Parts: sequence; C-alpha cells; structure tokens
Amino acid sequence: MRVIKELVFPDCKASIFYMNQKYIIKFERGNLEQTYKLSELDYIIADVSDIETLIQDKLHPRSVLIFEQMNVAMQESTSDII
Repeated sequence: MRVIKELVFPDCKASIFYMNQKYIIKFERGNLEQTYKLSELDYIIADVSDIETLIQDKLHPRSVLIFEQMNVAMQESTSDII
C-alpha cells in the first residue's frame, strides 16, 4: 500500500492510499480513525484530484460529525473503567 496524498485539516488528517485497484481514504483524529475504500471498478476516478474533491466537499464534513459521535460513544462506553 502506498500513500498517494495527505490532506491536513484543522480538525483531522486525511490520507489517500492506493492498493489492489482500490483507493483507501483514512481519516485520523486523535486516537480515532475512519476508513473508506473506493474500488476503481465501482467508481469513475480519473485521478487523485477527483478523490481530493470528494474528501473536501463531501467526506471531510461528514467525517467530523462521525468523529464527534465516535468520541461520545467512546466516553460513554469507557466511563466506568477509567
């Protein structure tokens, strides 16, 4: 798996990987991660700029909301063991 591009946002980092005819998008924020896989066979992807646009316009804003939900779930789930 090789890193194609990294995008750094104020609230998280997005990395784009390529492996076995799939683009893998990984968002990282603290100790939380989200991963999305896009197969070249299922989507029309001309180049990495298409994926950057997808991340910036659609996935990043949604990933921030999901990170907030993940953080709440982690805090609620671990509150009795910390």
